[in-house]
Amino acid sequence: MIRFSLIGVMAMMAAATPAAADGDPAAGAKVFKRCSTCHSLVPGENMMGPTLAGVFGRKAGQQEFKYSKAMASSGITWDEKTLDTFLANPTAMVKGTSMMFRVPKPEDRANLIAYLKTNPTEE
Repeated sequence: MIRFSLIGVMAMMAAATPAAADGDPAAGAKVFKRCSTCHSLVPGENMMGPTLAGVFGRKAGQQEFKYSKAMASSGITWDEKTLDTFLANPTAMVKGTSMMFRVPKPEDRANLIAYLKTNPTEE
């Protein structure tokens, strides 16, 4: 009988699923089509929502755009974790945000985040 430690099993599981953790940018491009109604990936091109070009490392609500008071004062810095939480349920993370659109599936969020990481930074 082979015995596995909990740490060993967790390590094997993590090693077996790196793509799920990192996301697939090509699949994320398809998810972004739903976002593109309100958001652009062109630096400086705001639509109904702000551009998402260069979103990583940016402070929420600090770019030139008419943000809700809640977003402007949120203190959030966008990274993989904050984007994942926000996209899962924007109004739970930032009460009073104008963003109502959710990306409920964790896989879709991982793919979308991977896609956003492949796009240009804000100039």
